[in-house]
Amino acid sequence: MATTSAVLIVDDDPFIRRLIATTLEDVSGFELIQAGDGEEALALADQTKPRIVFLDVDMPKLNGLDACRQLRERADMGDTRIVMLTAGVQHERAAHDAGADLFLTKPFSPLDLLRLVDELAG
Repeated sequence: MATTSAVLIVDDDPFIRRLIATTLEDVSGFELIQAGDGEEALALADQTKPRIVFLDVDMPKLNGLDACRQLRERADMGDTRIVMLTAGVQHERAAHDAGADLFLTKPFSPLDLLRLVDELAG
């Protein structure tokens, strides 16, 4: 079962990670964890059992689609909500096929991000 307080933010772009973390830092009850690639994301997810994962599609070492598939294979991650992040909609079908719950296209507004987290955490 997923931890109710952890949000894992995975993107190889530190600016995007910082944008998401800054937007969510005032949302009470969430511990924000950041990873720069899919391999690091899997290791951190195993440790923290996040409730929500923001997962970039295009990353080094292990891309977001493969990381998403591997997260979905873990029995203890069944309640985790995965939001795929990408700059284009061309990956949307593959993201859903990999097990993503939602799809967020960059650039996105902080308000959209807050609404999405509120919806997922609700």
